[in-house]
Amino acid sequence: MNFTKKQILTIILLFFFSVSFSQTATGDSLRGEFTYLLQYKPNTLNNDYKQKEIFSLQISDKRSFFISENRLKFDSIFMEQYNNRKGDSFNIDMRGLPSSKFNFLIIQTSDNSQFYESVGMTLLSYNSPVINNWKLINETKVINSIACKKAEVHYKGREWTAWYSTDIPFPYGPYKFSGLPGLIVKITDKTGDYDFELVKSISSSNLRGKVVTVNKARYRNPKLVTKNELTQAAISSRQNAKYELEKMGTVFSQEPKRQTTNVTEKKGYNPIELED
Repeated sequence: MNFTKKQILTIILLFFFSVSFSQTATGDSLRGEFTYLLQYKPNTLNNDYKQKEIFSLQISDKRSFFISENRLKFDSIFMEQYNNRKGDSFNIDMRGLPSSKFNFLIIQTSDNSQFYESVGMTLLSYNSPVINNWKLINETKVINSIACKKAEVHYKGREWTAWYSTDIPFPYGPYKFSGLPGLIVKITDKTGDYDFELVKSISSSNLRGKVVTVNKARYRNPKLVTKNELTQAAISSRQNAKYELEKMGTVFSQEPKRQTTNVTEKKGYNPIELED
């Protein structure tokens, strides 16, 4: 088989899910389902360049799940291909698999925020405490026909302004943001580099009998690490992926030689968290 370097991580991820996804699991009952649009600047050297990504926030009785919509679509399409395989043969049409810049899942409870990400064939996870230093501001605004109240917080090196609604009584929001007396409708950092905004919600009457659609393979039995350990593992995985696949007999097609740099070392790299 001939693969380019860009396909390596996809192949490893598919191998991981081919085992995990074959195990059927029931999900949490849905109490709320919300869609957020993230607009962000991935590099500080080009302030005019923005990227967008759609995320799903699914809320059950005791926790919430935050994940890229493309990751959910990836899982759904992969499962369809896996279930339609013939015998032991499993041909993967990677052209039909959506991609995402964000491979993580975040599960929030009233006590903590748990971050999950697959690195190679290992599911890693680290824990963060719930944000408890919100400053509530006596200011209101209507956003997308939703009456909101203002709050501010300093989190991981950025100053954030949030607009939340007490009319939607869930103490959750996008990414790791939670702990307010209502759902976060919009949250933006002071520089405008990152902006999450609620763009769609499903009424509770349409959620009856439905469950969270995040497959348990994305959060079941992870290896617990620190945030720094997860970051370093991701870097090492990218460096070692080609070597490991070559040991299994994979042949890679030739690509033009160019200098490669880890994403965390790229000039102007602009992560959502600026501090540990």
